[in-house]
Amino acid sequence: MEFRELTPENLVSAANMLKAIAHPVRILIVGCLEDGQRKTVTEIHTQLGLEQSTTSHHLGILKDRGVLSSKREGKNTWYYLKHDNLKTVLKCISNCCEK
Repeated sequence: MEFRELTPENLVSAANMLKAIAHPVRILIVGCLEDGQRKTVTEIHTQLGLEQSTTSHHLGILKDRGVLSSKREGKNTWYYLKHDNLKTVLKCISNCCEK
């Protein structure tokens, strides 16, 4: 879909996803999942050095806003990027932050 073809509903959804990502911890979480692997909250908080409760809070926001999906298997919930193209957003963030 081309940008100019986006409906008002698509634009609201896109804005909500970008707002959800627009936090340092959530950028880290999305970056942690950009390799395409599914990870548990324990794996994510350990890898990023965050408190588990903080990680869970931010994962919930990212999931509610359509950035992440999750799948429950037994007692674990596995998180992953809902849209593979979010890797491009991370690349743009990195490129914009270069000096």
